Amino acid sequence: MEEVPLAPAAILRDAVRAIESSRRRTAVVVDQDGHLLGTITDGDIRRLLLSGGNLESNVTKAMNTNPIIAPEGSSQGALQKKMNSANILCIPLINSKGLYVSLIHASDLFQDGGHKSESNFFAGVIMAGGLGSRLAPLTNNLPKPMVDIAGVPLLERLLIQLRDMGITKAFVAVNHLAHVIEDHIEDGSRLGMDVRYLREEERLGTAGALSLLPEKPDGPIVVMNGDILTTSDFNALYSFHLDQNAAITAAAIDYRIDIPYGVFVADGAVVKGLVEKPSQKFLCNAGIYAVSPEILEMIPQSFYNMTDLIDACLNSDRNVAVFPLHEYWSDIGTPGDLEKARTAFKEFNK
Repeated sequence: MEEVPLAPAAILRDAVRAIESSRRRTAVVVDQDGHLLGTITDGDIRRLLLSGGNLESNVTKAMNTNPIIAPEGSSQGALQKKMNSANILCIPLINSKGLYVSLIHASDLFQDGGHKSESNFFAGVIMAGGLGSRLAPLTNNLPKPMVDIAGVPLLERLLIQLRDMGITKAFVAVNHLAHVIEDHIEDGSRLGMDVRYLREEERLGTAGALSLLPEKPDGPIVVMNGDILTTSDFNALYSFHLDQNAAITAAAIDYRIDIPYGVFVADGAVVKGLVEKPSQKFLCNAGIYAVSPEILEMIPQSFYNMTDLIDACLNSDRNVAVFPLHEYWSDIGTPGDLEKARTAFKEFNK
């Protein structure tokens, strides 16, 4: 599918749709005459969100206004050399009149299948051993990750999502009613995956089960709580994690609190200003993490949470990054959360 360029008046929400609908994972912005104004990647969007922007912000605030380009008719070798030297995967082609022609991805240069696909996480790890007490009595005989979401157990949805993004090896940490999970998922072959189990003899928190991994991963892993439902792009998380050179990258949701009163800005008793009904924005932990293999040795084989690992990284001057989510996300914590998620995924499945 050929990318449809965005106009400079477009908003980030339009760019998200364009990127998600394109296998090249890049959007282009052109003026009314067709001149290239810039390119936008998923990383560009998330960086603007971190700096205070939102999905209604103009695309020009996020786009790269000086992208690497190539002339129309460039040879495969010339395009490959330019991509390699700039460490990029996409390049816009411009004709002799300076007008945008098309977007070339590295995979377009290897139609014979000789191109190695983009790197991805070594494996996914899903923490599925919790008690799910807030969903009782539903979870008295059913692990929370096995609750039904539009006809499919939550855990199975997460595994399928990993598989569809190219992550075919997964470890599932189990404790409470572990046999229910293992009897349903088995070895994962039914889902086209290799699924293994990290069996917690006692509850190990949201990170302790990582100490049970049978081998040190060859690269970063994606770790997630087994009680979340999301359409997050794990490939984008992987790229972001590498770009930030982070030991751990935590996905975050945008949570806002609207204050229904005027708020004084004061210096002691002297009022300096009045802000009418302000809104405060917080980046809150979404329970999804990219974890580099070198920090796994920091995790004890005892109760240990991901927040403990983040604190340990910060205290040892390791880089911790935050990855803002703009996709659907829900924590299936209460019966109300569960019903909202079920309703949302009925709409997604239409």
